[in-house]
Amino acid sequence: MDSALQQRKPPYLMIAILFIGAMVSFLNNSLLNVALPSIMVDLNIKDYSTVQWLSTGYMLVSGILIPASAFLLTRFSNRHLFITSMAIFTLGTAVAAFAPSFGLLLTGRMIQAAGSSVMGPLLMNIMLVSFPREQRGTAMGIFGLVMITAPAIGPTLSGYIVEYYDWRVLFEMILPLAAISLLLAVWKLENVMEQNKSAKLDYFSVVLSSLGFGGLLYGFSSASSDGWTDGIVLTTLIVGGIALIAFIVRQLKMKEPLLDLRVYKYPMFALGSIIAIVNAVAMFSGMILTPAYVQNVRGISPLDSGLMMLPGAIVMGIMMPITGKLFDKFGPRILAVVGLVVTAISTYMLANLQIDSSYTYIVLVYTLRMFGMSMVMMPIMTNGLNQLPTRLNPHGTAINNTAQQVSGSIGTAILITIMNSVTKTEATGLMAGVDPTTLTEASTALLTKQALLAGIQYSFYVTLAINIVALVLAVFVKRVDTSEEVVRQLEQQGNKQMKPAAIQ
Repeated sequence: MDSALQQRKPPYLMIAILFIGAMVSFLNNSLLNVALPSIMVDLNIKDYSTVQWLSTGYMLVSGILIPASAFLLTRFSNRHLFITSMAIFTLGTAVAAFAPSFGLLLTGRMIQAAGSSVMGPLLMNIMLVSFPREQRGTAMGIFGLVMITAPAIGPTLSGYIVEYYDWRVLFEMILPLAAISLLLAVWKLENVMEQNKSAKLDYFSVVLSSLGFGGLLYGFSSASSDGWTDGIVLTTLIVGGIALIAFIVRQLKMKEPLLDLRVYKYPMFALGSIIAIVNAVAMFSGMILTPAYVQNVRGISPLDSGLMMLPGAIVMGIMMPITGKLFDKFGPRILAVVGLVVTAISTYMLANLQIDSSYTYIVLVYTLRMFGMSMVMMPIMTNGLNQLPTRLNPHGTAINNTAQQVSGSIGTAILITIMNSVTKTEATGLMAGVDPTTLTEASTALLTKQALLAGIQYSFYVTLAINIVALVLAVFVKRVDTSEEVVRQLEQQGNKQMKPAAIQ
């Protein structure tokens, strides 16, 4: 199959249409991060962990539905699948744009997530079948430009809009872009992927995955406000854990699973997936903790907060295609190790931010961190996917996307819980050492900022430990052999459900 692809020109027009839709949907992953404080005030929300559901809930729904994307990509044509998904996403955007209450706003975000959940796997699979394995690094680097850069731009765009307009403009701006993408798909989108119309959806697996991932994230998120001993928190965590185990066992026993977990028999895919999971926790947590610091500790406006993150987004956008070309030439290990070292150093610098850290220093450190991360995700993922036979591509991409969404959500929830817990403890300690009669409004505000800063610093140190774990794992990454003979052998072994091909 890969030899035939070398003779066929990739469907660039279709890829461009899919890029527009994917850019819009990925942008929503982080579009509200900077706007959350404004939404809290406007909708009278008291707890930050509650409004945080607009971000984590979006990732949760995507994480629940993405496992089914392997079935959807196999069963339905890419044209019908994209059009349906974009129509659902457009509806959710409209609901959120005109929502009068937090409940309806959250509903709109959930509908958006339901529509966008298939975008990443769909585009990634089309890239995989459109380019030979030895050119996938460059192709996936361009894909990474959308998958990672779009969420990175979100805080900047959000900050500008929140500063000069109402937060609802964030959705009103997305609405026409989504509609244009939908119309282009109806007009020009074609089918390039093979279909298996006899494939059947295992509804029980869908239920188990929903209970598993949903229960875990709800429990972790609720623990930040209700405490780890709360009955509902413990119940949802236990139910989620049991359901997830049952889901995994069921998939391994099924002849045609919803999500073929046997892809983890391929060592470089398994290792790359673990590294991507660990790195996703670090990346998403940074996108939450940094805005919390610059706005609530430094008192920087939403606009300046967003602009502060723009250089990092630009650097990441420039680096993604470059990283892809470097991957094709040098392989994944050197890129991942260098990238994770840079990420660890910059995370340590973020963990040592102070109340009076300069604007320029924060910009430089955050930009350095984004530079490091741009060298990790796509090379590691592409190398792992190169070891899978073509028939397992939908399952490999679904697993990667599910793992990153869910781990990012759960990791963010845990780090926010840590931040809140340390902040409360630090605030209690600071207040205990001060005579209440001497407290003024200004001194109370300063003590509150110091307590929050301690919570953010501690959370970044936890993130640093996570970075170091990913760095150690990256040392063991090996480049997958993509020579024609090995690829042919891989396809034959894949079709016969044999052991994975050897690596260099």
